[in-house]
Amino acid sequence: MTTIEHDLRLPLRRDEKARAAFVSGLRRYVLNDMAGELRRHFEKSAEPDYRARYGHVPRNGREAHEALQANDYFRFYSSLRVTSQDMLYHSVRPAIERHQPTLLQRAQQLAGSDCGSLQLKADFPVPRSVSAFDIHLMPGSYTAEYGPDDLTMGAVYENRLAISTFGTFGPNLDDIGQSLSRFIRVRYPDFKPRRILDLGCTVGHNTGSWKDSYPDADVHGIDVAAPCLRYALARAQSQRRALHFQQMNAEALEFADASFDVVFSSMFLHEVPPKGIPKVFSEAYRVLRPGGLMLHMELPPASELSAYDSFYLDWDGHYNEEPFYRAFRAQDPRAVVSAAGFRAQDYLQFVVPSFNALGEQHWLRSIDATLPVNSEKTGRLSDGLRWFCFGAWKRDH
Repeated sequence: MTTIEHDLRLPLRRDEKARAAFVSGLRRYVLNDMAGELRRHFEKSAEPDYRARYGHVPRNGREAHEALQANDYFRFYSSLRVTSQDMLYHSVRPAIERHQPTLLQRAQQLAGSDCGSLQLKADFPVPRSVSAFDIHLMPGSYTAEYGPDDLTMGAVYENRLAISTFGTFGPNLDDIGQSLSRFIRVRYPDFKPRRILDLGCTVGHNTGSWKDSYPDADVHGIDVAAPCLRYALARAQSQRRALHFQQMNAEALEFADASFDVVFSSMFLHEVPPKGIPKVFSEAYRVLRPGGLMLHMELPPASELSAYDSFYLDWDGHYNEEPFYRAFRAQDPRAVVSAAGFRAQDYLQFVVPSFNALGEQHWLRSIDATLPVNSEKTGRLSDGLRWFCFGAWKRDH
């Protein structure tokens, strides 16, 4: 299990540590061992049965899901995966609630420093796409508040992420940000961004990675959830990272035209309603300077995966309260990016290996290779995972 490395760490009792370790181990077993066995059940049983019934093998994720729905192992897998997700919150909430006053006090102490900033709005309209769902089965979603200046849901999000990712995201839970920002720095050594924006930053764990990779840059993170942003600032301040957070909707950015060199997001777009994606991309284009980069780490599009792998990623859309998952993956990212104003020839996409999984030397050697999108490791939470990212450069037309 990952140990979170900053001053908002929760002192846990032995029973809480044991419970967290058990849930983390269970998640690793479900998402590695059981996932491998589920694929075998699909190939040996569900797929042949589907072919016998319809005269062809499953051609997409929806048909692969249909082929598996009556399979007992799939039902067992799904039941255990949902149960383990629920166990995450039962595991972290008691310690967070017990230490809630201490967390608030620590955040207030850190707020006295001159490191970073936070801007919240008293009347901010949280989109129903966030407020109406317990995303990731997280009670209260990102936005529930239990008192003035509350940061509970930020603590819930981070502590459950530490358990649910069973070490794959690294000790600071920032493997996505570290992998992608380092990749851009290595691949484009002449690119020197001065101002960087992270959309849907939650607790800022990946926002800070861009500050690590580009220490002279002015780094900002936005989100709609006030508790997460309060936690994000305290987290960054405890690590002496000068990050700036604002409560803002990515569909209507409150920044000037041509004011950023990088607009980034990680695992954010699939939580945006389909009609909002073009707005996010158009706003990114607007606030980027010429020569700037829009980059999103996300789930690979359905069109670039096998039917089974597409179904596997869509599992969350069916069972983990992720209502926009499948609609997002059904889009053609190149087409949506081009529609926002970026030139088709400036579109880019990569599969980037996990920095945490490989370590710096092996990682530097591995990023020279072109990794395939259609891989069991791409976009899946498993040991040795790989990150899919896409975006575009904003060039002068």
